[in-house]
Amino acid sequence: MLRNSTTRAVSFLAIVAAVALTACSKKAEAPKEEPAAPAAAPVAEAPPPAASADVHAFKIGELSAVALRDGNLELPNDNKVFGVGRTPEEVATVLSAAGLPTDKLALTVAPLLVKAGERVLLFDTGAGTNMGPGAGKLQGALAEAGVDPQSVTDIFISHSHGDHVGGLLNAEGAPAFPNATIHLSAPEWKHMSGNAQYAALNSAIKPKVDAFAPGAELIPGTVKAVEVKGHTPGHSAYLITSGADSLLYVGDSMHHFVVSVQKPEWTIAFDGDSAVASKSRADLIAASAANGQRIYAVHFPFPGVGKFEKQDDKIVWIGE
Repeated sequence: MLRNSTTRAVSFLAIVAAVALTACSKKAEAPKEEPAAPAAAPVAEAPPPAASADVHAFKIGELSAVALRDGNLELPNDNKVFGVGRTPEEVATVLSAAGLPTDKLALTVAPLLVKAGERVLLFDTGAGTNMGPGAGKLQGALAEAGVDPQSVTDIFISHSHGDHVGGLLNAEGAPAFPNATIHLSAPEWKHMSGNAQYAALNSAIKPKVDAFAPGAELIPGTVKAVEVKGHTPGHSAYLITSGADSLLYVGDSMHHFVVSVQKPEWTIAFDGDSAVASKSRADLIAASAANGQRIYAVHFPFPGVGKFEKQDDKIVWIGE
């Protein structure tokens, strides 16, 4: 989500005007007082959307946030994506120890919405039509959350893979969030601009793109880019801050809540530079477990909010 904020639904408390009636005497009735001028109605912020299978509201300090399920992905345990160079049995051992099925790995696709003052921020946009019927449901989740796409003011893209940028355009090929500035790192925009497969997308979004230097502060005091190397040429996480509280949106620094966390050194086929990505992943997980950083992991079990915790000789994901 970027620098343009989504409009908030506002409900008004009813104004009750009390009319004072005068008492009557035996000789004459005193004139009635004029009705008191109605007081200004206090404005109440709309309550957060009710939790559902696709919408989960929570707070980041004073900021309102909503996890939005775009869909789900399921990959076989065949070492073509997870544990490349390992064996299905090695991956199955890790999955089994966590009480998970050993023949497949399930991922969620869940962009994040944050309301920051007059701005509505969307972090990544889901798959659109890129992943078949299992994903591309962001617009429905937004509607369920009571968010008009036209109210989104800023979109923060972690990187250019199809399950993160697919929702930028609608079915007609026009911007799905027409009033939003689209923030992504300059190296990632350069990568997209030089890739013919992004030609239609690039043409449609170019007037809205804000290509920033890696690690830039994008909304002072609220959103800061965090460079996480290895996945794509300009992959970026985002640190969202409110007062003393913060949430790190990790993008595709990691994918599976058990395998990526407990075996961060294992190669994943999605990473452009697997050695660099593995080190970035291991460093991020270790540092976050040590300092208690709250995390938003777009591919972890919905709603993807939680922390890493050291338990005995391993680090585990603890969802909220």
